[in-house]
Amino acid sequence: MKEIWQRLLILCRGDAARIAPWLEERDARWLWICAVTILLGYGLYGGVVGLWRAPSQAAFTAIKMPLVIFLTCAANAVLNGLLAQVLGSGLGFRQSSMVILMSFTISALLLAALSPIELFILENAPPLSSGERGTGHSVTLLTDVVFIAYAGVVANRRLLQLLIHLCPTMAIATRIFWSWVAGNLFLGAQISWILRPFIGTPGLPVQFLRDDPMRGNFYEAVFHALRHLLTSAHIL
Repeated sequence: MKEIWQRLLILCRGDAARIAPWLEERDARWLWICAVTILLGYGLYGGVVGLWRAPSQAAFTAIKMPLVIFLTCAANAVLNGLLAQVLGSGLGFRQSSMVILMSFTISALLLAALSPIELFILENAPPLSSGERGTGHSVTLLTDVVFIAYAGVVANRRLLQLLIHLCPTMAIATRIFWSWVAGNLFLGAQISWILRPFIGTPGLPVQFLRDDPMRGNFYEAVFHALRHLLTSAHIL
């Protein structure tokens, strides 16, 4: 257990020289440590987010948030591995997948740490039973987006540091980094939209999946939530 905590601390610090040898390990122990950390970190955060709507929504969201990460990693594994090789990183498919999985592990730890703050915000947001439940939903959604974005920025910064250490030149590392980020962001956003609801829309029943999961997109929903919040505050 002590070794696990030490590795997680090294990972969060972004000590590339000490992290790089882990990619050469042939046993799956570190892979499972990362997977369990993602499951627990994203699960805890998802459970807190879903509490605004209902306990059952909290349980659904706790399941679906780690699922989004695992599906994104699995679906992009081949593409990310090909990009790493085509762009000259020298990383294989297994190494590329582990590097990305480690970056998501960092974001999972950050979101777990932000869960108490998220809970405080939700406890002070307009509840579902009030006349301002639309504002409560917008606050919850936008807070969720900001926290996930923050965790993603920090995790990707560590990812870039590791790629710079592993790749022959900084230019190659930068190209690989942005190609991975673009692919993961696009696919992750779409998967999260298909697996909605995570917070739960006022007036709609609590469901694991919506009846029309392919309708609309993630970016449209964020835009409408921001517009509603600004309109309520009389900024628009």
